[in-house]
Amino acid sequence: MTLVALRGVSVRYPGAGRAALAGVTLDVHAGERLAVIGESGSGKSTLARAVAGLLPEGTAVAGEIGWQDGPPRPGRDVGYVFQEPGASLDPLLSVGAHLVEALRANLSLRRREARERAAALLARVRIPEPDRALAAYPHQFSGGQAQRIAIALAVAGGPKLLIADEATSALDVLVQAEIVALLRELCQAAGMTLLFVTHDIALAGTLADRIAVLHDAHLVEVGAAREVLASPREDYTRALLAAQIDLATPPLVRSA
Repeated sequence: MTLVALRGVSVRYPGAGRAALAGVTLDVHAGERLAVIGESGSGKSTLARAVAGLLPEGTAVAGEIGWQDGPPRPGRDVGYVFQEPGASLDPLLSVGAHLVEALRANLSLRRREARERAAALLARVRIPEPDRALAAYPHQFSGGQAQRIAIALAVAGGPKLLIADEATSALDVLVQAEIVALLRELCQAAGMTLLFVTHDIALAGTLADRIAVLHDAHLVEVGAAREVLASPREDYTRALLAAQIDLATPPLVRSA
C-alpha cells in the first residue's frame, strides 16, 4: 500500500539557476524503511522536505505529492529528524518543555499526563534518568543523546511517517549504529514508515528495505536494498558502492 506518491515532482529554490529536484516519481510504501541516497546536492534532502511540506517560502514546486489519507497534519502525521539536533531543540527550553508542548498540541493531553508521557518517551529512546532529564536543557546532553531527544520529539505525536534527514552523519560510527538501531526499533514497534536520507550507501544497506538513488536532482535507481547493493543497474550507484569499498566499509549486509 502506498503511503506517499510523488509524481513528476520538481523543485526549484528562489533565485536558483537549476532545479534541486527534477521530475521525480517515487512511491513510499506504508510500513517500509526507504533509504534515499546520493552525494551532496543530489536532491535527497529537498525530496524529504518536499514530502514534509518544509520547503522555503517562494520555492517553485511542480508535479504532485499525494497522501493515502489526504494532506498530512503538520507535526502529527510526519515526524522530522534533522542532521543537527539544534534544528529541532530550542536551547532556551528544557527537554520537558519541548516534549510537553508537542504532546499537548498533537494529542490534546493535560499537562500532567503529557509530562508522564514525555518521561516515557525519553525512556523509550534510552535517555538515562528520564524524570530528571525533563528538567535539563539540550546543551547538557552529548550529541548522541541530543539526537535521541530530537527523535523522541519527532515521534511524540505518533506520526505515520518518520523522516530522518542525515540524522546520523554528525555522529561517530558507534553512535551512528545506536541511532540506526533505535530508528529501526521505533518504526517496527509503532508500525511507522521511515524515510531515511543519507549519503552513506553502506549505512542505508543496514537499515532499508528499499533504496532510492538520486543523482544531479534525478531519481536514477530504486529497488530492494539487497538487489541495489548486490547488482546495481546504474554507473552512479556502482560508483557509490566502489567508494564505500575503497574506504574499507564493513560488508553491505542488511540486518533483519
